[in-house]
Amino acid sequence: MTAIAIIPARMAASRFPGKPMASINGMPMIGHCYHRTRLAPGVAAAYVATCDEEIAEYVRSIGGSAVMTARSHTRATTRTAEAMDHIEAATGERVDVVVMVQGDEPLIRPETIGETLKHFSDPAVDIVNIMSRLRSYDEFADRNNVKVVVNHNNDALYFSREPIPSPWRGIAGVPMFQQTGIIAFRRDVLRRVNAMPETRLEQIESVDMNRVLETGGRVRMVPTEAVTISVDTPAELEAAGTLMTDDPTTARYLN
Repeated sequence: MTAIAIIPARMAASRFPGKPMASINGMPMIGHCYHRTRLAPGVAAAYVATCDEEIAEYVRSIGGSAVMTARSHTRATTRTAEAMDHIEAATGERVDVVVMVQGDEPLIRPETIGETLKHFSDPAVDIVNIMSRLRSYDEFADRNNVKVVVNHNNDALYFSREPIPSPWRGIAGVPMFQQTGIIAFRRDVLRRVNAMPETRLEQIESVDMNRVLETGGRVRMVPTEAVTISVDTPAELEAAGTLMTDDPTTARYLN
């Protein structure tokens, strides 16, 4: 199985413009995401997909590969699908699996990225998404964190920016998980999802994976106990920097 990783990133993020190039401990956030992704076991190559030359130039300056994509994308999955087509055309090789790693996940561990690939040994699994535990009610209520509920097979039932399951009886015992931006697709499934029009619940929640669920697909969720932060605000950027100060993964590419 040939797997590649694609990191979609753009400067015009509505909640935190310019965040891919925002510095975390002296390195732009996109640099941390690239280095962690290239270290993932089972990933043959890592690419950054962007419409911004500033990001592309930086990635190339650290020895990475950047793929220029259209500015019109409103979803990370569509940018990733376009980049995959460019990569296959340039290399002349067809991939089997694409792992999309959002460019605002600077704390993600390479081993967590690699974990997604193991689940494709099950032919019934087409999409794998990492989910991490939310550790406070404030995190659970934060609409920047996309919550997910799953069935007994850990397949997603629904994604929402609201707290789900409902904490109306208190949070004791409530499984509080958030979707991370680490999503792996079988190649043809990514292309099929990309060809679909956006769905109503996808638009309401602003969550790509609801398109899959609304159209009858399945998303296998894989839990991780590692702390992750999807950086959407300057405060979260600062928090990520604090957590990465003595992080052993960071030492693997900074030293």
